[in-house]
Amino acid sequence: MEIFPHTCFLESQGSNLDFGEVVHTDLADGPYSVVLVCEHASNRIPDALGDMGLSADALQSHIAWDPGALAVARLMAERLSAPLVHGGVSRLVYDCNRPPEATGAMPLRSEDYLIPANADMSDDERHSRIEGIYKPFAAALSNLIAENRTGLELMVTVHSFTPVYHGQQRAVELGVLHGTDDRFAQAMMATVPADPPFVTRLNEPYSAADGVAHTLDAQALPTGLPNVMIEIRNDLIKSPSQQQAMADCLVSWIARTLIEFQKGGAT
Repeated sequence: MEIFPHTCFLESQGSNLDFGEVVHTDLADGPYSVVLVCEHASNRIPDALGDMGLSADALQSHIAWDPGALAVARLMAERLSAPLVHGGVSRLVYDCNRPPEATGAMPLRSEDYLIPANADMSDDERHSRIEGIYKPFAAALSNLIAENRTGLELMVTVHSFTPVYHGQQRAVELGVLHGTDDRFAQAMMATVPADPPFVTRLNEPYSAADGVAHTLDAQALPTGLPNVMIEIRNDLIKSPSQQQAMADCLVSWIARTLIEFQKGGAT
């Protein structure tokens, strides 16, 4: 069943839109070997777009961001002494894990919701979002990688997903995803604990075929930097204690995999 929004949004202001802070970089204290990324960290809508024609409940839901992902990513960054690049606006305004030409970059629909503010965008407004959101985010991440490429061993992107999608319960709890370079994802699956605390699967609930590997392929692939995308079912990271447990599990697993990965000379 389609859910049609009932609230209003402000008229498009094209290239005059003020997006505010579209990207944040939490720096590491010292030398780092891992870079963390959380593209869907925020559900913030710039003031000029009002509520984008969506209800308050919709803007708190998964269509607008990845609930819990930033908290887990920050805990991981602390444990790994890693910098973290994370988005500052909702993916409904611009999804920084999509290239400008992708339909989902500024979606007309997300799950069962139509997105009125994206329905009648002018070319100027579309260009404004690309220039004002996507490009600064991509530049912040690429610059961070370039600054320490010789010391880098891995890029990890952190996401969350809903336990129910289009009425279907998802059994998977933790997904390990890859783009063109599958080396580290395969290595992680080879080092899954014998009795894993979460139901873990490769390339679920999404895969590169769903268009989710853009950041991996655009940012890590050109320099051969090993990379992986982590998808966490969001009902497992609602509370601070759950977020801490998930971060601890992932950090230990990634560290163990890095040791085995380096032994194999795959870097």
